[in-house]
Amino acid sequence: MTRPPFDSPSAADVATVSHQLGRPARNVIGIAARCACGAPTVVATRPRLDDGTPFPTLYYLSHPAATAAISALEATGVMAELATLLDEPELAAAYLAAHESYLADRESIESVPEIAGISAGGMPNRVKCLHALAGHALAAGPGVNPIGDRALERAGWSPDVCECEDYEAMG
Repeated sequence: MTRPPFDSPSAADVATVSHQLGRPARNVIGIAARCACGAPTVVATRPRLDDGTPFPTLYYLSHPAATAAISALEATGVMAELATLLDEPELAAAYLAAHESYLADRESIESVPEIAGISAGGMPNRVKCLHALAGHALAAGPGVNPIGDRALERAGWSPDVCECEDYEAMG
C-alpha cells in the first residue's frame, strides 16, 4: 500500500507495468501496491497526462492476474449486487469517504479543474468499475474503500500469492 507522495518508480517498474498493460505506460508517478513478489500491482498515474489530457484514474490496476480476476467477477453481474449495498447508510457513508479520500490523494499531486469532484469507479453514488475500486482498495489499504474491499474478497486473486510472470526474463 502506498499513497502520495509516491517514491519515483524505477525503470524496471515502468517496464513491468508496460508489459502488464501491453502498451507503454504513461505518466507513471509511483507504484501504489505490489504483489507479494514485489512486482507492480497498482500503478499511480499523473492526474494530467503530458499531452494535457485530464486523467481522473489515479490508481490503475495493472497486474494481469488481478485484472483477470476482477474482470471475471464483473462478468458474474456482481456489480449490481454490490451497488445495492449503497442503500445501507453506513456503507454509503464509507463509500463517500472513500471518494473523498481518492480526491484528496489526487489533489495532493496536482489540481486539475476539469476533473474536480470526479474520482473513479462510480464513487460516490454507484458501482461502475471494479478495477478502479479494487485498485484504490489495494493502494489505500483495507477499510478505506468498502466496495473495493468486497470485490477483492470475492475475486479469485490475492496480492499475498504471487501469480506473476518472470518480468525480468521478458526484459
